[in-house]
Amino acid sequence: MPHYFIEWVLPLFCFLEYEMDIKELEDKVKNIIEPVINSIGIELDRLSIRKMHGSYLMRVFIDKDNGITIDDCENVSREIEAILDVEDPIPGSYVLEVSSPGLDRPLKGAADFRKHIGKIARVVINNSIDKQTFFVGKILQSDDLGVVLLLPKDKEMKIPFENISKARLEVEVE
Repeated sequence: MPHYFIEWVLPLFCFLEYEMDIKELEDKVKNIIEPVINSIGIELDRLSIRKMHGSYLMRVFIDKDNGITIDDCENVSREIEAILDVEDPIPGSYVLEVSSPGLDRPLKGAADFRKHIGKIARVVINNSIDKQTFFVGKILQSDDLGVVLLLPKDKEMKIPFENISKARLEVEVE
């Protein structure tokens, strides 16, 4: 086997192994912390864990209907630290960041779009529609197949989820 093949395959294998380990760790941590977060009336929006300089950076985004306060972030942070100290799922040390998803939060899936019906979203797509690769409009409806946006000039656009590469809420200034 040529030497250059090994040089290319080994880093790829190590990267894939690392990504699988991080995904497994995220799933494990999510299963531990989500019930705790839910028990105090807050929902886990998303969780990400990254390995950085020998330790882990864990970012926890939380949400609730009337918005997240600094007190909510502090309470969730204390609760998460307490349960993770007991369960100890993270090998080594970690830094925990708890925050809200923000006003321009990412939208992932039908439930996110349904939750934000009536708000303005920016949707970037993989395959152009009417020679456009992104649309900004009011979310009218969402089902398991896609989202309907109300665009300028009262034009409705149905965008299938499989064509959406990313989407986020737009900050509305009144």
